[in-house]
Amino acid sequence: MNIKDSKGKKEMTFNKISEDNQMILSLSGRLDAANAPRLETELKNSINGVEKLVFDFKELEYISSAGLRVLLSTQKVMNKQGKMIVRNVNDTIADVFEITGFADITTIE
Repeated sequence: MNIKDSKGKKEMTFNKISEDNQMILSLSGRLDAANAPRLETELKNSINGVEKLVFDFKELEYISSAGLRVLLSTQKVMNKQGKMIVRNVNDTIADVFEITGFADITTIE
């Protein structure tokens, strides 16, 4: 799914693969206040019954506090029904995770 800003510039793209009780979300671009609500809605509508949720950040360039909020609320849901893993985090996002404490509450591979 492509999410674009009002000028038509691609802000974030994500690809969702669901199989049995697992889901992989591959994100690219920027996860910020402009598109975090759409990702949050997508997650709320699709993680019911998911026992393993994997975020692949290989192509994600940036994450804002709004994006972190989506991850935190998703982590809370997944703590009750399974596990959440974040993979392929670049150095910039890894630094944000360290500074904010997300590295302590999220499984990062």
